[in-house]
Amino acid sequence: MSQNQNGFEHEEIEDLKRELEHFQQEKERVRAIVGKIGGVPQFRTNLINAIFVIVIVISVIISVVAGDKWRLWMIELTTITLSVKIIYLIHCEVKVNHFKFWILSSLEWRINEIIVLIKKLSKAATASESEQAGKA
Repeated sequence: MSQNQNGFEHEEIEDLKRELEHFQQEKERVRAIVGKIGGVPQFRTNLINAIFVIVIVISVIISVVAGDKWRLWMIELTTITLSVKIIYLIHCEVKVNHFKFWILSSLEWRINEIIVLIKKLSKAATASESEQAGKA
């Protein structure tokens, strides 16, 4: 009996190890996906932000220093730059929302799979109980 119990514990430990390895792989895959969509600011994002700030600061300085001749052009340049930045932020937000939708969809899919599995197990358990009751 102890050998049978020992074998069962060994199987259970192996199952847990496999599940842990699968979890680690999934975690790494999700981490890679999050990194791709902007989990951490990349060099390109920092460069774009720096360019926007520089253009706006230079526009304001030229607008103040150069007088009326350049003021309207610099206000327009600043307005266009801010508009482009807002469009870029909306684009980034759309990517994040798409990722959230993908995560929620995959969670729903997995939950539905688990529900089907639980129903099958419940039917099997009920059938097993009725067989045992019929034998007794």
